[in-house]
Amino acid sequence: MVTVPESIRAVAAGRALKLLWHNDLGGLTYLIGDGLVVKWAPTGTVLDLAAEVTRLAWASSHLSVPQVIDRGADEQGSWFVSLAMTGENAVTKRWTADPATAVTAVGQGLRALHDRLPLDSCPFVWSVDSRLADARRRQVDPVVLQSLQDSPDIDRLVVCHGDACAPNTMITDDGHWSGHVDLGQLGVGDRWADLAIATWSTQWNYGDGWENALLDAYGIAPDPVRTAYYRRLWDVDP
Repeated sequence: MVTVPESIRAVAAGRALKLLWHNDLGGLTYLIGDGLVVKWAPTGTVLDLAAEVTRLAWASSHLSVPQVIDRGADEQGSWFVSLAMTGENAVTKRWTADPATAVTAVGQGLRALHDRLPLDSCPFVWSVDSRLADARRRQVDPVVLQSLQDSPDIDRLVVCHGDACAPNTMITDDGHWSGHVDLGQLGVGDRWADLAIATWSTQWNYGDGWENALLDAYGIAPDPVRTAYYRRLWDVDP
């Protein structure tokens, strides 16, 4: 049973609440009525909604992402309110029952994100160096960090989503991607930093055998070396 934070009840002001997502760090996302979404993060976690709001504002002129209309914070947590987006996330019951369509949409959507977000004007970074520096600040095991020092050459720099798991792609009723959510880590990095996690998430959400289908939809051949490295790096992220 998930307890609805009082701040979310206040934002809803009596309107119906539907839980859309509950992550492992305690973050909650609710649909309010049928037109608004509120995302909430508890105080004291690594979830940084202020950083996400800043990134959404930058990305919104180039891509379909949540349009923030209000935000707030109290002792229990912080939140922002956005307009509901078209479609539903790629791991609802409908789409887990149709992985071929869902995985294709995720791959095509990720390619569009990488192609449309302007690299030269992006003020945010999600590079290997920045992620390893953050891991050192968090005192991740030095042996693990040492094993990550020898990173593969960059294939192509893009503005990465930063959490390209399948649930963060929105899909329309006719099976096409319509936008992206959860962009709190958005920043410049190698596209394989996203691709390694997007393909990995097909295992978690749809079962084995869908990784190459996602890569085909994106338009790229498998790269086992970069995939393995960026999955190991992902494991030391907060």
